[in-house]
Amino acid sequence: MNVHSKSGAARLSVISNALLVVLKLVVGLFTGSISVLSEAAHSAVDLVASGIAFFSVRAAELPEDEEHPYGHGKIENLSAVIEALLIFGAAGYILYEAYHRLHQAHRVERLELAGLVMGVSAVANWLISRHLERVARATDSPALLADAHHLRVDVYTSAGVLAALVLIRLTGLALLDPAIAVVVACLIVKVAWDLTREASGGLLDQALPADERERLKTVLDAEPGVLGYHRVLARKSGGQRHIDLHLLVDPGLSLQQGHALAEKVEDDIRAAFKGAWVVTHVEPATEEELAVPESDPGIWRGYRTRERMP
Repeated sequence: MNVHSKSGAARLSVISNALLVVLKLVVGLFTGSISVLSEAAHSAVDLVASGIAFFSVRAAELPEDEEHPYGHGKIENLSAVIEALLIFGAAGYILYEAYHRLHQAHRVERLELAGLVMGVSAVANWLISRHLERVARATDSPALLADAHHLRVDVYTSAGVLAALVLIRLTGLALLDPAIAVVVACLIVKVAWDLTREASGGLLDQALPADERERLKTVLDAEPGVLGYHRVLARKSGGQRHIDLHLLVDPGLSLQQGHALAEKVEDDIRAAFKGAWVVTHVEPATEEELAVPESDPGIWRGYRTRERMP
């Protein structure tokens, strides 16, 4: 198993979460701790989410076909949204259980064992989440990044439960157990909301981030044969970019020269954005078009001119 590939990293997350679910569930039932059981529920959701991420990254790498001519990149965004919905569900379950425990007296047994499990969980999830995030950044995978954020929350919640167990040992207040579970649920809701907002952008064909738009401008401005450009439509789909634009060129260029220039620009964009889908349209530049003042919004729906025609 190559843990540095998208599929390998996702598989590692599945294995880790499966082991943690079993460990937390057994210890939670044995000790009677609702906060540990809430963490078991959270890890169960993590397991499902990791499984979805595993299958989504594999599906997203499939080549385009007749039914999906633009590829399958959005599967990763869809996976991230599903993960967020699962996290919302886990938070609801934790709040439900914590509410009932707040109104019922209960004891937490074997605090040392429960604390040990939470410590192991925090360390394991911290290591796995760091690895997932590195692979996600390297491969530009929304599904893996969502899984990494998901596991990072587990680190904080496991640490919070561990702190609660220590306080229960010091104070004897078992009420702290469901109270910490409520805090855990609130943290989970916050992460779920952030994941939903981030992942849904790709599904709605959101524009590229500002730093990537600047990178695209740099590529276009570096080509002396491009006098201007407009109708730049750039979006992200999973780990892929789709970029469409019109190039303004010298009207004296032959069809063959214009085509060669467009091919070079497309190759330069693909070099700057690995795996990008690029479509260009060549237009003869006019004095009126080149006289339009340069503006940041203009590049995307109007005109941007590097220099005036001679």
